[in-house]
Amino acid sequence: MLAAVIFDFDGIIVDSEPLHFRAFNEVLNALDLRITWDAYCETYIGFDDRDAFRTLFKAAEKKISAYELKELIRQKAAVFESYIQKGEAAPLPGAVELIKSIPVRLPVALCSGALKQDILPVLEKLGIDNAFSAIVTAEDTDRSKPDPAPYRLVLDKLDIDNPAAALAIEDTPAGIMSAKAAGLKVLAVTNSYDREYLHAADAITDSLERVNRTLLEDLVL
Repeated sequence: MLAAVIFDFDGIIVDSEPLHFRAFNEVLNALDLRITWDAYCETYIGFDDRDAFRTLFKAAEKKISAYELKELIRQKAAVFESYIQKGEAAPLPGAVELIKSIPVRLPVALCSGALKQDILPVLEKLGIDNAFSAIVTAEDTDRSKPDPAPYRLVLDKLDIDNPAAALAIEDTPAGIMSAKAAGLKVLAVTNSYDREYLHAADAITDSLERVNRTLLEDLVL
């Protein structure tokens, strides 16, 4: 029996990955650094901002102090927030409708590598800010996806002892790896990657418009 449905945020609920990409580069321009879209999709999608900046600086063979890291995260969050205030974070097809269709008795949670301040204003704009029994964001764990820590924390918050009874909805290989390593079943959506990159999921769909509660329940049988 399905015990919970856990949604990723970026690339599942809202089409925000291009906004994160732009925000990273707006901050990095002052440092003469840049991420290409291909590199972003191959390496950085699924990371929280902390691990993304750390990985980027390591790849560039540059050192970054704890203070500099904190400041870059702050700057990037401010840029991203400006995009949100302009209404640039559009909901992805079927996501809000699916969340609203899930009955109250079935817990719905959010597991994201984004900052809470990036997420909550969007959820409020979409009218689903009260839909989640638990929310885990970048601030809540020391390790980001693909590490299982974020999903393990969600399971703890929901008091779920059997991870296989919970279903994660993800759009990236890193997210799938995180959820599977924590023992969850995974439904992948091809919003950010083609099917060939999402093969580790238990099921794949091209759109949440094609998903209903019955299908979600069938995936944990």
